Amino acid sequence: MKKDIHPVYNRVAFQDMTTGKRYLTRSTAKSSKTEEIDGVEHFIISVGLTADSHPFYTGQNQFVDTEGRIDKFQKRFGSVRRAKKPTRSA
Repeated sequence: MKKDIHPVYNRVAFQDMTTGKRYLTRSTAKSSKTEEIDGVEHFIISVGLTADSHPFYTGQNQFVDTEGRIDKFQKRFGSVRRAKKPTRSA
């Protein structure tokens, strides 16, 4: 095996920004923010979406827009009519 070709594994805590839950693991990712957890130094990486906050795993439904784009447009601008173009007289 070749030496020094493998990436360095670091202890990392992925932290959900919404709920604050942390997932302790190892990764090649690094961060400038570190914290000591259980006596071991971990890089803290903030993540926007994890299994703790994802709607599929939490069972929370998101609002889904069922009204079509054309219907929305007609609702907003349906009463507005274009001005008729003046006809040319020959």
